[in-house]
Amino acid sequence: MRMLLAFVFAVAMPVAAFAAEDQQKLDGRLEAARNVLQQIMAVPDKAVPNGIARRAVCVGVVPGMVKGAFVFGAEYGQGVVTCRTATGWSAPVFIRMAGGSVGFQIGGQGTDLVLVAVNKNGFQDLLKDKFKIGGDASATAGPVGRDAQAATDLKMRAELLTWSRSRGVFAGVDLNGVTVSKNADDTDAFYGAPHPFSQILRGQIHPPGAADPFLNAVTEYFGAASASQASR
Repeated sequence: MRMLLAFVFAVAMPVAAFAAEDQQKLDGRLEAARNVLQQIMAVPDKAVPNGIARRAVCVGVVPGMVKGAFVFGAEYGQGVVTCRTATGWSAPVFIRMAGGSVGFQIGGQGTDLVLVAVNKNGFQDLLKDKFKIGGDASATAGPVGRDAQAATDLKMRAELLTWSRSRGVFAGVDLNGVTVSKNADDTDAFYGAPHPFSQILRGQIHPPGAADPFLNAVTEYFGAASASQASR
């Protein structure tokens, strides 16, 4: 019996340590996403226009997307997404973004990306296991700042609006050809059990406390619940 217990503890301890390390990594990703939003939205003249922010259906943030040395010209990033519901912003899910050399890198520096779904079609895109921007989902570079309000109606015809920030400059970016996919492993690890993305993003799963700072930032800059989301 003692040998059996010793074996169980020997197996359980590394698993518990790995789980704690996983959770710390995911908490760090949420914190990085919160910081990106705060830094970008702190300067209204150079941020996501308020007219778009208040109509956003979903918000995705990919902090520090980097070029992978293991594949020539490849770009790779990990991010988080939340969607607006009738009761507030949903618990977050984790996503991956990958694509060829499309110019998010400037001088080898990592680039922050922001994606905003502006209608129900954009929301449906984010429920897919994988989709390609510009192929499976229509997207356009988002306008920036108060002066961009006049362009809002034109931009709202797309499913997704996209921005990047590199070297302190925040601007709309063409992400055509970039693939967005679910990161089910990290999402399951964050919640401690598997949940469908549709269930999470529709607000049917209560967000863990670790998600609160990120969700509070989204609420501050993009507004709270909307009655129009109740029928989605």
